[in-house]
Amino acid sequence: MKRTAIAAVLTLALLAIVMSWVIDTVAPSAEAQSPPPSGPGVPVTAGTVASTDVPVFLNAIGTVQAYNMVTIKSRVDGQIVKVAFAEGQDVKAGTALIQIDPRPFQALLDQAMATKQKDEAQLASAQADLVRWAELVPQGVKSRQTYDQQKALVQQLQATVKADDAQIETARLNLSYADIRAPIDGRLGMRLVDAGNMVRAADAAGLVTISQIKPIFVSFTVPQENLHKIHEKQAGGALAVVAFGGDNKTQLAEGKLSVIDNAIDQPTGTIRLKATFANAEERLWPGEFVNVRLVLSVRKGAPTVPAQTVQDGPTGQYAYVIKDDSTVERRQVEVATVQDGLAVIGKGLSPGEKVVVEGQYRLTNGARVKVEAAARGAAG
Repeated sequence: MKRTAIAAVLTLALLAIVMSWVIDTVAPSAEAQSPPPSGPGVPVTAGTVASTDVPVFLNAIGTVQAYNMVTIKSRVDGQIVKVAFAEGQDVKAGTALIQIDPRPFQALLDQAMATKQKDEAQLASAQADLVRWAELVPQGVKSRQTYDQQKALVQQLQATVKADDAQIETARLNLSYADIRAPIDGRLGMRLVDAGNMVRAADAAGLVTISQIKPIFVSFTVPQENLHKIHEKQAGGALAVVAFGGDNKTQLAEGKLSVIDNAIDQPTGTIRLKATFANAEERLWPGEFVNVRLVLSVRKGAPTVPAQTVQDGPTGQYAYVIKDDSTVERRQVEVATVQDGLAVIGKGLSPGEKVVVEGQYRLTNGARVKVEAAARGAAG
């Protein structure tokens, strides 16, 4: 009986040892085969690949030029008696600006008219004598020589009257020059002389400048290798030109390419271009430097992402695409151009795909992400 009890106890002890060994060996293996609990994911900022019409353009530095600019000078000598404009005033062509003392020119005109009257009287008398002598020559009262001399005198006096007409016209012209008027529509600059000053036609300095700023020009240059491309695109219509401020972000005005210079500047290898702007809001000013974009074409519906979305790697540029299961795929991309903070994707991404815009540095291919914010300016 005792032997049977001892055998039962030994059997139970052996079973306990075997079960313990099975638990220690089999249970860890099963635990190792079970998937680990998923983590919260790497926090990232996400965006969506947008479909954008992107302009293709050439950059340049331009100088704003007045459409027309005139330095007004006196064409006669005299004293200024009146200044009839305000500095910075907008004027129309024909507006009175400066009055030079007209009295000396009026006196010369009166004198020229009086001289003509005197010469006309002499001509009338000589013509009457010529008619009488023509009747007397056949009668032998006057010689043929005397008649010819009288005829020459008449012709001389006729020429004198014509000269008098020219003197009168000159005097009238000088009198009109004493009244200085605006030759074009535009805006006046600073007054360079005051009333009471003597001015002369030979003076190098002007009296005032007038600039036409509506419309206005912007002159700029581009490398000569772009000339054929510009000609090709211009065949389809006038090319748009956009002027930006010094920060290259503030758009000032939009105009059209109007002139391509007739020769390339050989020392610099550039071609000079000129664009015309309506400038209705007067945001362009003569002498101003502006950043210019000559738009050659527009990429329709191009895939675009914020520029920081694209990273540089040892095998080229790449971006992380967020899949439906919140994991990421590292994908090679080709960037056509980067402008205004946007990368234009030539290959690798399609509009509508979600991408990682910020937070890429902690990611690897297949990593789980947690989208904490949407990128500002990104679609979707």
